[in-house]
Amino acid sequence: MRTTGITGTTGRLLASPWRRSAVAAAAGALPTLAFPAPSLWWLAPVVLVPWILLARTAPTGRRAACDGWCGGLGFMLAVHHWLLPSLNVFTVVLAALLGVLWAPWGWLVRRFLGGSPSPGRCAAALVVLPSGWLAVELVRSWQGLGGPWGMLGATQWQVAPALRLASVGGVWLVSFLLVAVNVAVAVLDAVRSARLPAVAGLAATAAAASAAWTWAPRPAPAGQVRIAVVQPGVVAGADSAEHRFALQERLTRRLAGRHPDLVVWGESSVGHDLGDRPDLARRLAALSRAVGADLLVNVDARRSDRPGIYKSSVLIGPDGPTGDRYDKMRLVPFGEYIPARSLLGWATAVGKAAGEDRRRGTHQVVMDAGRGLRIGPMVCFESAFPDMSRHLARDGAQVLLAQSSTSTFQHSWAPAQHASLAALRAAETGRPMVHATLTGVSAVYGPDGERVGSWIGTDAHTARVFDVPLAHGSTLYVRLGDWAVHAALLVLGLTCAVEALRVLRRPGRSAAAPRVPPARTAHGSPVRPGR
Repeated sequence: MRTTGITGTTGRLLASPWRRSAVAAAAGALPTLAFPAPSLWWLAPVVLVPWILLARTAPTGRRAACDGWCGGLGFMLAVHHWLLPSLNVFTVVLAALLGVLWAPWGWLVRRFLGGSPSPGRCAAALVVLPSGWLAVELVRSWQGLGGPWGMLGATQWQVAPALRLASVGGVWLVSFLLVAVNVAVAVLDAVRSARLPAVAGLAATAAAASAAWTWAPRPAPAGQVRIAVVQPGVVAGADSAEHRFALQERLTRRLAGRHPDLVVWGESSVGHDLGDRPDLARRLAALSRAVGADLLVNVDARRSDRPGIYKSSVLIGPDGPTGDRYDKMRLVPFGEYIPARSLLGWATAVGKAAGEDRRRGTHQVVMDAGRGLRIGPMVCFESAFPDMSRHLARDGAQVLLAQSSTSTFQHSWAPAQHASLAALRAAETGRPMVHATLTGVSAVYGPDGERVGSWIGTDAHTARVFDVPLAHGSTLYVRLGDWAVHAALLVLGLTCAVEALRVLRRPGRSAAAPRVPPARTAHGSPVRPGR
């Protein structure tokens, strides 16, 4: 069996553990190029190949796990590099901790592709390695670990076949198939005699995409709704909350006569609790009457009716607040609260971590915005969580809304990355999604995940109306949920069972060579059996 090894200069370079770790970190960072802002989405089917080829050549399983860890560190640091100005060195610490999640994946790469793997092992790798990758994405999707930002499948947010796959199995299915393609390409490159299972894997992936495109149910058109997004741009300095409110007020008044059905402001667009500031509530009600539509604003303030600071989506009608309110449930670690503050509170001294923890909401809310329009609000990085938009769609939301800011990361890749997530959420649920921000990027997507109109960039302060197509019916992802993750966990469970049986069946030392007392010579020296 012919294999491709690492020899010559490359082999000498990787002989040093530190150099090998640096190469692994660089290989792990490569997938970042497929995300916005570079948006080299076409790299995604091969972007893991260098990392896979490195881990398969590890001399030991421990070294392969280290390759996985270092690659994970490189990936997490690259995909979150825009946090460095806020968290400074703590960003590297977090990347190193989260990178550990990829250590078992690195071990699996060597277990199934190391040495001279048989065609059967290569075929198994096409299922086991993507399942291992999904397990990593599942664990790090817990909001306490930063949430599902940078899932590999999210790189395909503007690829129509991938969006159709998302409607079947969510972004999870897209990630699974991308990793499978990367594994197949790596096998084609490194294990020439196992080309048949690799080509079969590529064919199966193409067949899955074609089947989703042809047979997956599409939500039926159900008219359209006019939604206005108000983006004031960067407002800094003293009394910024008052100045931002006044600017949004002026921009919203320009919508009079344009007949929007709903006006959406971004995250933290109101800096005072409306119970404490009835004058602001009256001004918002006057705006609603002027434009002839309800306003969805976001209040970031200490509440007057209960202790603590909340971030809340509040619906305003012509008579003032309607009573519909959603309190943000999933907070940004370090940005809005510090996990285990008693231990990690020192993060406030090295970066811009939260000085006081925000309070969490307890449940999601679907609001009636008038004229029969039902909306499902989310706040900031909650748009990264597939389960939240899925639950809103199941509860009857016709339009998904994400109110965001990203003003801290204005000149980084973060605004574009964040805006792209809404395309996946729309495609998964078959519901249009509006991503409204204070400072850009704001974006709107239709029920299939296609872009509606153009993005509102980070250099704009404007109020823009979008004609948003509506749809009814359910996608398979809304009906079936995270079945791709459950299947991946089942594969890993079976793999662990097979590995355990293999270890138990391996002949032990005692079975191979029973211990017997050594014979002794006349001088008392022991004589070992077999000598």
